[in-house]
Parts: sequence; structure tokens; C-alpha cells
Amino acid sequence: MNHGEWIRSEFRKMSEDLGFLFTPREEIDNRLARVRASMRKKEIEALLVVQKMDYYYLSGTTQDALLFVPLEGLPLLLVRRELERAKVESPIDNVVAMKSMRDFPLLIKNHYGRLPGNLGLELDVLPVKDYFRYQELFSSTQFVDSSPIFRDVRKIKSPFEVGLTRMAGNIAKRLYVDARSILKEGMTEIEFGSLLDAVAKRYGHEGLLRVRSLNYEAYSWHVVSGLTGGIVSQSDSPMGGLGLSPAFPVGASRKVIKAHEPILLDMGICYHGYQADQTRMYSIGEMPRKFINAYNACKEIHDAVLEDVRPGADTEALFLKTLILAEKLGYKDSYLGPPGLQTRFIGHGIGLELNELPFLAQGHSTPLEEGMVFAIEPKIVFPGEGGVGLENTLVVTLNGYEILTPTENTIFEV
Repeated sequence: MNHGEWIRSEFRKMSEDLGFLFTPREEIDNRLARVRASMRKKEIEALLVVQKMDYYYLSGTTQDALLFVPLEGLPLLLVRRELERAKVESPIDNVVAMKSMRDFPLLIKNHYGRLPGNLGLELDVLPVKDYFRYQELFSSTQFVDSSPIFRDVRKIKSPFEVGLTRMAGNIAKRLYVDARSILKEGMTEIEFGSLLDAVAKRYGHEGLLRVRSLNYEAYSWHVVSGLTGGIVSQSDSPMGGLGLSPAFPVGASRKVIKAHEPILLDMGICYHGYQADQTRMYSIGEMPRKFINAYNACKEIHDAVLEDVRPGADTEALFLKTLILAEKLGYKDSYLGPPGLQTRFIGHGIGLELNELPFLAQGHSTPLEEGMVFAIEPKIVFPGEGGVGLENTLVVTLNGYEILTPTENTIFEV
């Protein structure tokens, strides 16, 4: 039996026995229908989907491929490697091998009957070199930006997607409980985080959080303790941590964790591509009252946002409400970061990527819709002393919301 025969006969059963969940055809069909509705509004004849999470969203596979989606007719998945796995993983009917980009126009002509008059590309992430290459291959085709289509369509999660996020949240709950027995005085931040990472993977965490961005890199977890919780770095977050070097100046460091200091664990879990993000506080013995009070303020702000979460709620208004409450509680200069370095959001959409729509942020006035999934994360930072925070991932429901990260909202004292 050669490799292809084995893949076709044995691979799916083995994968399912080991916990793989393949995207159902009905799910893919519904996503394609929504994307095509947006294409029709924008008068886009066809899409060439090159970004991995976008073509995974529409095909169910992340094998090395391109996805051609015409407004009318069946999509075509062109696979560079590995064809047989892509055929098993994807419910797309037309899956073909593409050995060279030079073959691409002919494969499109054979499938579609002609080259499209205009073609959507994800210009927010497509490298310029690749764009020029597509211009050479499709010299008579006009290119348009299709990235807003994917940002808009992916902001509403189906029950299938919410279920995967809920699974990620359940993995996180087990991890955050286990963290209490793992945390020891004298271990370093990076040691604590690494041990947690191993436990999370044992429970099903894939170990990777994807971000639609250039030059953003981080672990799937942050551990900051004491004064490192008051350090801001290159990431757009209230606190960045010290990191391990100027080459990686974010997150956990070699600082030794001490008793009676605030220890912040911000860990995202990824399950079958879908992410759940949350933050909880730990301490070895009781932390100083200043940090307990600040944590309680974060919880009050967090709960105040939840009071207003429902379809139709304005995302910018939710953010501005937290600024008013933070000032009322006495944390105007430390809420969401030190003065001059404060972030301008309280929540971010999450799904296949960490920075999806919606954003609960200044300048982002959009109504919440049923099926939106986002994380809310009020944090308070004291430079040179430490930081505290609370974060949960939730889905907007018909009449309100459901928390998808069910870990207890408390300070875990060891």
C-alpha cells in the first residue's frame, strides 16, 4: 500500500480516533454562501484565498494550498502539498494538485472556463512580491481587496465554531485549576509558564495563537510577577512583561517568583484552530491590599461591561463606560496601562485569530450581533510595582451573552 492509498483508506479513521474534528460540509457551504453574498455586494467576480486561516475557514484544511472561489460555480482547491490529506480533510469537491504557480492560470481556465475579470486578494496580509507575481499571471485581471469580506464574515461564529471555543475554554479551566499546584516560590516566570504550557497541551491545547498581523510574536501565554507586571513592551497591551532578551522583549522572564506579590497568568488556548483567551491572578500567600483592591476594580469594570452585552449594544460605548468607571474607582492613571501608554480597547474579537472583529475600543462604534465572540480584559498597571487583571471570552447570544471561559473569577492564593 503506497502513501496515497493509506491516506485514502486509513487516515480519516485514525485521525478521528485521536480526536480530530473535521469541518462538516454544511458548515463550509454556509460560510461560502455568506462570503458570496458579500462578493455580490462588492461586485467581485472571484476570490483567490491565500491566507491560511481564510482558506481553512472555507475549505477545512490547512495543507499548503490556494482556494479559488468564483461568485458562481464550485470552488477549486489547488494543493501544493499534501494533496491526499487535503482531499480527506476538506469537504470541497474539486481538489487538484498544483506543482507550479505557472500552472495556476490554466487550472483556473480549465475549471472556470476563463480567467475572471476581477479577482479579490487579501491585501492586508499578501506580500508585495506575491502580488506582483499574480499581476504577471493574470495580466488582464483587475485586483481588489477581499480582506474586509473575511473580517466581516468571520466576526459571526456558528454554533459549530462556538462549540470549539467552548472546548478551548474548558481546557483553560482545567489548566488554571492545576496552576495552583504547579506554582512554587523560587521558580522563574518562564519555568512556571513552560510547565503550564506542557499541561495545556496534554489537555488538547494546540500551542499556537494566530494573529492577523506583521511582526507580532508571543507565546500563547504571559506570566508576569511583581514588578515585571508593571513593564510595558512592544505588544499593544496594558503590560508587556520583561521577556527573555531584546530579541524577545515580551512575556515571561527569568525573574524569580516571590511570595506576596501579584502573579498574572494570561493564557490563550487553541482547540482545532479556535481560541479562548483569559487572565487570572495568583499569589503565594496574600498579595498586598493595593493589588487586591485593584483586582476588585477590574472585576467591577468587567461585570459592568457584561451588564450591557446584548445584540445592538455599541462597542465604543462599552469601552467609554469603562473609562468613566475606572476614573470613579480612582484608577484613571493606571487603567489599561501607565499614563501615555494606555491601550485604547477593553475587548477584542477572537476566533481563528486573536484580533478579529469586534473591538470594544475608542473609534470602533459598531453594534454587537448574536454570534460575535470576544474577550474583555480590564487591567490595571502600577509601573515599578506590578499589575493585575481579569479576562474572559464570551459569545453574544440572543438575549445577552455566555461566558466561554468558566474558570472562577477570583484571586487564586497558593
